[in-house]
Amino acid sequence: MVCPSHIPLVQHFRYAKSELWTQQRERQKAELARERYEFRNIRLEREKEEQAKRREAKKAALKKAQSQEGKKPPSKRHWPAPSRRKPSKAPSATTDMPQLATAAAPHIPPLNSVPQMMRQVLYALLPGIAMLVYSFGWGVVINILLACGVALVCEAAILLLRRRPLGVFLGDYSALVTATLLAIALPPLAPWWLTVLGVAFAIVFGKHLYGGLGFNPFNPAMIGYAMLLVSFPREMTQWLPALENAPGLFESARAIFAGALPTGLSVDAMSGATPLDALRDQEQAMSIAPHWAGVNLAFLAGGLWLLYRRVIGWQIPAGVLGGLAAMAALFWLLDPAAHAGVGFHLLAGGTMLAAFFIATDPVSAATTPRGRLLFGLGIGVLIYVIRAWGGYPDGIAFAVLLMNIAAPLIDHYTRPRIYGHSR
Repeated sequence: MVCPSHIPLVQHFRYAKSELWTQQRERQKAELARERYEFRNIRLEREKEEQAKRREAKKAALKKAQSQEGKKPPSKRHWPAPSRRKPSKAPSATTDMPQLATAAAPHIPPLNSVPQMMRQVLYALLPGIAMLVYSFGWGVVINILLACGVALVCEAAILLLRRRPLGVFLGDYSALVTATLLAIALPPLAPWWLTVLGVAFAIVFGKHLYGGLGFNPFNPAMIGYAMLLVSFPREMTQWLPALENAPGLFESARAIFAGALPTGLSVDAMSGATPLDALRDQEQAMSIAPHWAGVNLAFLAGGLWLLYRRVIGWQIPAGVLGGLAAMAALFWLLDPAAHAGVGFHLLAGGTMLAAFFIATDPVSAATTPRGRLLFGLGIGVLIYVIRAWGGYPDGIAFAVLLMNIAAPLIDHYTRPRIYGHSR
């Protein structure tokens, strides 16, 4: 996820926070207006009472003077009519007061607001999720629902502790995107406590520890995934064989919540079931890779839709895929027997998910056009390095987090030239 290319990062993602400040200022203005109207009404009432007292005093003085002179007092029609001015009603904050659409800079409205962007990201994930369910069963859906529930609970709890309004921040869908991305990256039959722990760590420590949306320097989903991968490597590497014995809804639920594996499956069968786990054995890897190609193509279709909708820019996906393809092509040309080709690396593991949905996080990624391209290239190179020589089968989480550290430096040295000034 990345903000539109014409909107700076800080301006775009602090716009949500400025909306809350704007609402608070409007409420304060409404309260001040209400107090002024009440004071005005009190003043008008006092003026009416004083006018009535002066009329009575004048009337009594005139009667007394006329009685002394032996004349009748004039009729009532000669007396000045009382004022018919009524105190105005105090305006309410939503109906009587004119509502002006004010916001902090920038005053050029973005093409997509934060909730709209997050919803479109969730829509774009649906094809890939459907392919994962087809290949690995309903455990993917159970993980997503569990992760979203835990994310909303943790988000609401932290917002209450920070005394922030729930509706504004829960309605931006950022917690749901983080939970969905993390749940997709987990094994389909991962135990329930693994999902709960990872999502809670991502929301609390990866997001709100730094101030919430727009302030986190690291991708929250990858923070949670890296913590789980380092702490529980055995549970994080138990994947089902794709398109073989895909368990149903009740079998998946029993495996996730009770730990009972589906019939015909064992722990050994679930270990090393991805092509990246079998990368050192070329024949086994190539036999597994076609099952994952459909999943990556589905995520590619969702990513292209995000590009069409201008939710993300082309620089980071192009950099990730280009860097990974360049490294794979170089080493395949040097030694084809020891290294897999370009197509294998692009359509295996979570390559397309990383290129279009994870690396494009608008908060933790680089913001300048050239910087985003370099940011994506760095991620692609690191993914290949960790896959080929690292201790983990896929290095997406570590590659993204390492480039998150380098994002401020990249932005510093790739700032565009200001019109009328030299570099």
